[in-house]
Amino acid sequence: MDECCLKIAVPNKGRLYEDTIDLFRRAGLSITKNDRKLYATTQDGNYTLIFVRAQDIPSFVSDGVMDMGVTGQDIVAESDVPVDEVLELNFGGCKMVVAAREDSSVNRAEDLPDNVKIATSFPTITKKYFEKLNKKVHIIEVCGATEITPKLGLSDVIVDITSSGSTLQTNNLKVIAQIMTSKATIITKPGLREQEQAKLESFIRAIKSALDAEEKKYLMANIPKNILGDVKSILPGLKSPTIVSLLDNDEEVAIHVVVSKKNIYENIDRLKQLGATGILIMTVDQMVP
Repeated sequence: MDECCLKIAVPNKGRLYEDTIDLFRRAGLSITKNDRKLYATTQDGNYTLIFVRAQDIPSFVSDGVMDMGVTGQDIVAESDVPVDEVLELNFGGCKMVVAAREDSSVNRAEDLPDNVKIATSFPTITKKYFEKLNKKVHIIEVCGATEITPKLGLSDVIVDITSSGSTLQTNNLKVIAQIMTSKATIITKPGLREQEQAKLESFIRAIKSALDAEEKKYLMANIPKNILGDVKSILPGLKSPTIVSLLDNDEEVAIHVVVSKKNIYENIDRLKQLGATGILIMTVDQMVP
């Protein structure tokens, strides 16, 4: 492994792994991973990816074994080790909640009795949360299937992460408090050396360019010259639309503009009403300001 590479810890499996690798590739970091290897180096030779458990990444980064890593904000909070969160990512979204049985008379975490039994995979976060509420609780640490523990009689309530809430409902549980929201995040070890810092900034710039492009589309269309003013009010783009002359056509021009993905169909409808033709929509891989 090249010591000059910046070492990046990446989750070794699951949706977090898939979304991270997809983001890296969209950011222009070509990666070839052999399933039997625990690491891969990007084609430019600047970064080495180490594939480890998401739960271990904060400690690896904090200890300086890795220069940076991608993991969940909930995992960072639970690890309680010194790392710098440098960039929140657009995936891995979830909530950490306190949940009780649906038939429980308690509807708020503040109203739980002392010495209540709480099953969780996040004992550090749970302890801090209930200490703030001045509640004495008995925390039972489990490694998975937390939502089944009330049904088994192991716990009275649980602290767990949820995305849609469907698993809680399936197990007849209701949310009585939200502790935090969480997304995937890029973390670094404190005190990077100057050379490491330069590579980090280059890496973050590439990742941001891919994140910014996620919500954008590239639109091209031919429009009559006499509606340019109307088009600019519809499609301001990053600054204003780019205008390109058409060969052998003095009455029309081509416009090129980056637009918000959520407004794309509204934009197309309004352009068609103004007389636009030859509308073409393209994806945007990266946006570098």
